[in-house]
Amino acid sequence: MALSGDEFSLRIEDFLQQAGGCAVIDGGLATELERHGADLNDPLWSAKCLISSPHLIRQVHLDYLEAGADVLITASYQATIQGFESKGLSKVEAEALLEKSVQIACEARDEFMRRCISGVYEANGDQHTPKPHHILVAASVGSYGAYLADGSEYSGQYGDSITLEVLKDFHRRRVQVLANSGADLIAFETIPNKIEAQVLFTLTCWFFFLIASFDVEYVNRKQARVRILMLDVAFAFILILPEAYVELLEEGDVKIPAWLSFNSKDGVNVVSGDSLAECISIGDSCQKVVAVGINCTPPRFIHDLVISVEKVTKKPVLIYPNSGEMYDAEKKQWVESTGVSDDDFVPYVCNWREAGASLIGGCCRTTPNTIRAICRALNK
Repeated sequence: MALSGDEFSLRIEDFLQQAGGCAVIDGGLATELERHGADLNDPLWSAKCLISSPHLIRQVHLDYLEAGADVLITASYQATIQGFESKGLSKVEAEALLEKSVQIACEARDEFMRRCISGVYEANGDQHTPKPHHILVAASVGSYGAYLADGSEYSGQYGDSITLEVLKDFHRRRVQVLANSGADLIAFETIPNKIEAQVLFTLTCWFFFLIASFDVEYVNRKQARVRILMLDVAFAFILILPEAYVELLEEGDVKIPAWLSFNSKDGVNVVSGDSLAECISIGDSCQKVVAVGINCTPPRFIHDLVISVEKVTKKPVLIYPNSGEMYDAEKKQWVESTGVSDDDFVPYVCNWREAGASLIGGCCRTTPNTIRAICRALNK
């Protein structure tokens, strides 16, 4: 039986309470994998390590837990069935790698708890001895632009040929596999535009609502229709008629909650230019979405963005900005001189928390040291 939206909300509220009111998300994965020796010059980016060096992913997860993280995000951001198939893998092998991304994170969580309970950290004389605590594993789902590996997740410009149906087909099976792999929730990350949020909304929310509200035995499949009503703000709402219930139910049964996280380059809108308020409203309307917010955005924009998000939703607000450095999509590298140090995160964190953020972490180019600084600022 599917859980209700209220039950999912209570679970995240209980988790946040156990974390002291504000939970800490981990930091950048690719930067740390490269520091450990991984070569990520590949369209699969960090997902390449699922094939070549899963032990490095496990180590980075463990590093973040030891730094104080309450949430681990899996190495599946750029892991797609289509991307793996382009490398010559079969669909079965590709799906196994998606499952493996969750398995690795769960293994790191188990190892961390084992070390805490057995006193390994105390024996090592660590200055800030890690303590056992409730840890969530979030299965990362990157945008279509991340799969393209051309920097378009930072622009949201996919071209006129990429329609709602194309994006649904792209994400559908990947979401289903990750949702059934043992993760605690799905992290839809770095969403650059409204249309992709609508896709994720459709895949995770409508059939969930129907599972809870209707007996599908009474649905006549031959009479199904879905009408799209375009409102003045250009936001698409789905008017569900009988057969649409089954069509959406058949898209999959995601039994875990999700969060939606967008990115911004101007501190006002998402990177495509779409209204942040409209994008957040999509997540706010879905019972399965338990938190909404911002990631991979310069720290200087976060405070005002949190305030903007708070005006649209009562759900927990999450933020995990990048280091503030700019990404050069042509050279496929970060411009290092534009970032902030780990110590500079500290005053930001206090302001973000006061503004209403209840899950705080780091994205690209942040490190375990960044997460330690966040934990210190939150007195964790």
